[in-house]
Amino acid sequence: MLRTITLGSCVSVQGTFERHLGNGMILVRVGKLLFAGIPVAKKAA
Repeated sequence: MLRTITLGSCVSVQGTFERHLGNGMILVRVGKLLFAGIPVAKKAA
């Protein structure tokens, strides 16, 4: 499942969901790289 996270105030990353971290952040995978960040809230269509 694709998820989007924010890294700071202006940078966002979209990748494959890996796992939840204990501090409210999640890990996403982009290729071989893992990024941790705050998940972007889902909007209702």
